[in-house]
Amino acid sequence: MRKHWLLICFINFFIAASMGLVLRFVAIFPVPNINYQFLLHGHSHVAMLGWVYLMIYSLIVHFFIPKTAQQKPFYNRLFWLTEIAVIGMMFRFPVEGYALFSIIFSTLHIFCSYYFCRLVWKDAKTNSLPEKQLLRTALFFMILSTLGVWCLGPAVGLLGKASAFYQIAIQFFLHFQFNGWFLFAILALFLKHLNATIDKKIFQRFYNFQVSATVLTLALPVSWYLPNPLFHWINSLGVLLQLISFILFIQIIRPHFETFFSNLKAVEKLVYGFALTSLVLKVVIQLVVLIPEFAQISHQIRNFVIGYIHLTMLGIISGFLLGFVLQNTFLNGQKKRVKLGILLFLIGFTGTELLLFLQGSHFFFNKGQLPGYTENLFTASIFLPLGLSTLISGILLNFKAIQPQKL
Repeated sequence: MRKHWLLICFINFFIAASMGLVLRFVAIFPVPNINYQFLLHGHSHVAMLGWVYLMIYSLIVHFFIPKTAQQKPFYNRLFWLTEIAVIGMMFRFPVEGYALFSIIFSTLHIFCSYYFCRLVWKDAKTNSLPEKQLLRTALFFMILSTLGVWCLGPAVGLLGKASAFYQIAIQFFLHFQFNGWFLFAILALFLKHLNATIDKKIFQRFYNFQVSATVLTLALPVSWYLPNPLFHWINSLGVLLQLISFILFIQIIRPHFETFFSNLKAVEKLVYGFALTSLVLKVVIQLVVLIPEFAQISHQIRNFVIGYIHLTMLGIISGFLLGFVLQNTFLNGQKKRVKLGILLFLIGFTGTELLLFLQGSHFFFNKGQLPGYTENLFTASIFLPLGLSTLISGILLNFKAIQPQKL
């Protein structure tokens, strides 16, 4: 992997985490010149498109694109053009929200992603059919998700931002980004790292169930804005299919898991274990939402919404991404500074998640707000950018020593 790509991805992650910390700060001490909603847009876009998107971009290029194609200038130029779009969103969203310049940079990012899909579809070489299916499905879901973005303009013009059309368009984009593009790309990269012969029949069943579940569970966010019992049943079917696909996923990796884990260093085992635990929690939470009362509350109690988004973004997706960069020594997990950075990050994530879900539970049982909740949430959040800044310093100190190993 290009070393500067790695550094840029982690800097974007640090900036997104710092924006999140400022959001927690202004919840305690409001700052007149900071628009909370605008800053929230900046935080989410940099986290999704500056950290996750570009890190997956870098890993796909490294592991699935032949060296001869990597050496062509397209991928490097496209990376930096995409980063320019991220920087534009980083500076414009916090000051103007969804307005002219932020929309221009967002649109640039979308067109960059389309070109990336075209390049990967043409150039990618995979060792197995499962990896190829997952990678191409991830690219498909990425393109599909952008339909939600293209609907935002007509939604505002016809019905306004308060309309169900507008809100569903946003949820459409987020759903197929998180559960489609990001998750399927992570699965493709994980099978690449598992480096084992996969039972094709079991995989095909897993794949069919997972794709079906991804499409059907869109019904839950749709039901928040278009109340209809039908959406509950569609989502319930999707959640059950997801449970089956998760069981099949366990069957796929179980024969190879002991060998895979035995070759990992302690910090790599910690990070992968953390990511897999987050994945289990996601499946469990979605099973709870099968109860209609919980399905509606999942949207009404904001603490649950933020906790779930962070569980997916920081726990599953970022957990696996950190595992990949550590396993391949893009980050040297043997260095004390890197170990400290990982530990601080995990402490921050665990602390904030516990507080978010605990506070959400208090609201659910009508017990009000926890004493010192906002202050404690801010304190726990400090560990996230602190851990990432420690990782970045580790990258800079060992910049010349980063030597990726081949799988």
